[in-house]
Amino acid sequence: MNAINEVKMLAAKKGVTLTHLAEYLTKNTNKKYSLDTLSKKLRANTIRYSEMKIIAEALDMELIIQDKK
Repeated sequence: MNAINEVKMLAAKKGVTLTHLAEYLTKNTNKKYSLDTLSKKLRANTIRYSEMKIIAEALDMELIIQDKK
């Protein structure tokens, strides 16, 4: 699954829009995010790890990298 579908699925489960995520990113970084900017980053898979951590925070989730079992 690509980044945009993953984020959209998780956001839908939490009842959060991509617009809200863009606003949350703007509040928690020194950059301006719009729905269009966020969508383009997700579609192109150019979103940074630090941005994904903030998105996870906005969704009340954690971004975890762990060893395969």
